[in-house]
Amino acid sequence: MHILLFQLRFVLMDHVFSTSALHITLILLTICEGISGAKFTIINRCDYTVWPGILSNAGSTPLDSTGFELPRGGSRSFQAPPNWSGRFWGRTGCTFDPNTGQGTCVTGDCSSNQIECDGKNANPPATLAEFTVGSGVKDFYDVSLVDGYNLPMIVEPNGGSGGCLSTGCMTDLNQQCPTELRVESGQACKSACEAFGSPEYCCSGAYGAPDTCKPSVYSEMFKTACPRSYSYAYDDATSTFTCTGADYVITFCPSSTSQKSARDTTPPASTANGAETGSGSGDGTNRNRHFMVAELSHWGLTLCLFLLRLAIYIDFFCNVLFIPLFVLFIASTLDKCTCSLSGHSKFVLHWKERLIRSRL
Repeated sequence: MHILLFQLRFVLMDHVFSTSALHITLILLTICEGISGAKFTIINRCDYTVWPGILSNAGSTPLDSTGFELPRGGSRSFQAPPNWSGRFWGRTGCTFDPNTGQGTCVTGDCSSNQIECDGKNANPPATLAEFTVGSGVKDFYDVSLVDGYNLPMIVEPNGGSGGCLSTGCMTDLNQQCPTELRVESGQACKSACEAFGSPEYCCSGAYGAPDTCKPSVYSEMFKTACPRSYSYAYDDATSTFTCTGADYVITFCPSSTSQKSARDTTPPASTANGAETGSGSGDGTNRNRHFMVAELSHWGLTLCLFLLRLAIYIDFFCNVLFIPLFVLFIASTLDKCTCSLSGHSKFVLHWKERLIRSRL
C-alpha cells in the first residue's frame, strides 16, 4: 500500500512539473513575442550610387555599420536590438580615395572623412528616417525634412500590428526648391532654419514651443509635397507613425510602393494621447517621449517576469484544473499591457490550444 501511494505521489509530481514546464514555455513565448528588436533593410533604387549613413542615439547599441556604399539596385540589412533608436540617411556625390579610404560627400556628409560615419551625424540638408524600436511595445518612426532634403525616401513596415503605415517623401523636392534654399545646382534643398537661422524658422528661443512655433511658407511647401513627412520641428500630429513587432524597409528613390503608400496624401489622424506623437529631428523635447516609452517597456518587462514567477508558484501549489485558466489570464494580461502577443503569431496560439487540450 505504501509503495502504491509513493508511486501515485511520484506520478502526480511528475505531472505537475511537466505541466509547469509547458506553462513556463507558453508564458515565455508570450513575453518574448514582439521584443526581439527590428530588422532594417535599406534599398537603393536611385539611378546612382548612394552611401547610407547610420547614427545610433546615445545609449543605443551601434548597428553593424555606420556608413557604407550602396550601388544602384543594391540592398543591405541590419538587425537592431530592442529599445534601439537612431536614424538613417543617404549621402550622395561621394568621392573616397581607394587607397586611404578618405573622402567627402556633396550631400549628407557626416564629416568623418571616410565611408564609416563613426557616430557622426548628417550635415544638413539631408532627408532623415528616424526610429525608436520598442521592446514589446510600439515602435515610433518618421521621415524628417526638418534638416532639409537631399533625395526621395520612404519607410515601409513589414509585418507587425497597429497602424503600420508607410511614410516618406517620393517627390523630388530638388526640382521644386526655391532659389534661396537651393544647394549648388539643385543637389539638395535647405530648410528655412538652415538657410536663414531665424528663431521663428528654427523653433528656438521665444519660438521654442508648439504654441509659438508655427508652420512657415517654406515648411508648408515641404508639407504640400510630402504630407507624411516632418516639415518643421512641431509637425508631430501628421508625421509620426507607430507599429508593433515589425521590420522596416527604407528605400531611396522609390519607384513604386505597397498598398499602404506614401503616395496617399491624406495625413493620419492625430493620436488622442500626446505621449504617442513623435518628434522631428529638430525637436529634442518631443524626442524624449520616445525614450520614456522605452524606459516604460523596461519596467513592463519586469512586471511580466514577476507575473511569470507568480504563475509558477500557483501552478505548483494549486489545483491543476485551475491552472489553464490562470495561465491564459496571465498571457492575455501580458498581451494587453506591455508584452504584445502580436496576435498573428500562429506559433504561440498553437501552444495555447495545446495547453487547453492537454489540461481540460
